[in-house]
Amino acid sequence: MQSNILGRFAAITLIGIQVMTPYQANACTRMVYLGEGGNVITARSMDWKYDIGTNLYILPRGISRSGEAGPNSINWTAKYGSVVATGYDVSTTDGANEAGLVANLLWLTESEYPKFDAGSKPGLTIAAWAQYALDNFATVSEAVAALEKEPFTIVTDNVPGQNRLTTLHLSLSDSSGDSAIVEYVNGKQIIHHGRQYQVMTNSPTYDEQLALNTYWEGIGGTVFLPGTSRAADRFARASFLIKAIPQSGEPDRTLASVFGVIRNVSVPLGISAQDQPELSSTRWRTVFDHKRDLYFFESAMTPNTFWVDLKKIDFSKETGKVKRLDLGADQAHTFAGDATVDFKDAEPFPFQGL
Repeated sequence: MQSNILGRFAAITLIGIQVMTPYQANACTRMVYLGEGGNVITARSMDWKYDIGTNLYILPRGISRSGEAGPNSINWTAKYGSVVATGYDVSTTDGANEAGLVANLLWLTESEYPKFDAGSKPGLTIAAWAQYALDNFATVSEAVAALEKEPFTIVTDNVPGQNRLTTLHLSLSDSSGDSAIVEYVNGKQIIHHGRQYQVMTNSPTYDEQLALNTYWEGIGGTVFLPGTSRAADRFARASFLIKAIPQSGEPDRTLASVFGVIRNVSVPLGISAQDQPELSSTRWRTVFDHKRDLYFFESAMTPNTFWVDLKKIDFSKETGKVKRLDLGADQAHTFAGDATVDFKDAEPFPFQGL
């Protein structure tokens, strides 16, 4: 009996290695919890080899923005205020707006964006892609309807301080539990839209990730789950666990369950891969409680989790102010509990452009 169990385990492991080997892990995991009573929570981890220079900003309505792609740039004015986490203080990597829409940027090596030139559609720097969604849309359906018309061309550049092109895909989620994954593959925009798209990691492209996850669903998460930091392995674990945790219960217990899942797919501090800065330690995690409008932030470098209460923020165009929470090098400044009052008046950060 024992030999049969061991033999089955070895077979599963071998198949898993064969399936996963071509796809090396990349940065970050994102998931959406869909609980009873309209309880929706979006969580993500940020994995990177180097300090990514993250700070938190409060951005009110009414800010005029440019796509930062030169003379042929898309322009807009923010309809919604937001709380965002930056990358190097030149991009929005993560955030939630006052309407309950969440945007997350994750790494996707296979990304290939359309060619941008003077005769193309207006350009939008990839650094402002997530911010464009947060500024303009209240729901995923609204965002998808607009993005399907392709009002801009994504323009990318090297990661700050590195000779490495920024290649990302975008996830959106809202208070109804709706989700969308937006990718550019072979220069074409592809959108996966629906509540079923609860999990997103990195390589390979999303359709292949779904196919790989179908294999693990056939085995069953209580039998075996892949445990490496590869993107496809994290996808399988997150997909099983986000549905396996209790789908009802007291809000703080539910929140604790979601934190447990996002920590499960995180990478311990100090682990990294040579020449793959995105196959690295988890730097920080965010969790947004859509029902209570609470944006939680947890740094790997501090012992505390803190939150920002969007209901307490003045996002109005007339009296709202840009504010910044300085997280320090490696996001090592310590905050605890409700940190909404700890933000200080600041200038808007400039988006990296051409």
